[in-house]
Amino acid sequence: MSKEQDTILLVEDNHKDVLLLQRALRKANIVNPVQVVNDGDAAVLYLSGQEPYGDRTRYPLPVLILLDLKLPRRSGAEVLMWLRKQPELKRLPVVVLTSSREYADINNIYDIGVNAYIVKPVIFNELVEIVITLNLHWIIFNERPQF
Repeated sequence: MSKEQDTILLVEDNHKDVLLLQRALRKANIVNPVQVVNDGDAAVLYLSGQEPYGDRTRYPLPVLILLDLKLPRRSGAEVLMWLRKQPELKRLPVVVLTSSREYADINNIYDIGVNAYIVKPVIFNELVEIVITLNLHWIIFNERPQF
């Protein structure tokens, strides 16, 4: 079974970080489609299938969410809290990919139900290694729950 069509949702407001992650995915030969939303409210609209994301063919539910913490309109923590309360979505794997190393952020986001917390590296090749690992763990080998 090919998993190349499994969509990744990237919730990131920093355009440079979006480009770096897309570049890292290409360098790692990960060809999964990546949908990008730039704020927490857009993430909720996307995940709930509300306009402008109502077409699930064009905007499929992701198999993995990469979530920044510091977002406009609704923080990453608020997005995760909303997601974990949605019966049909609460099992979606969420990996926080952020620059914060603050223990208050780390502990809080795990309490809310994140699956993993990764600090964005400053070295590009480390980012490539991270996306390779995420791909292997969450897309290739992970057994997914039913939705």
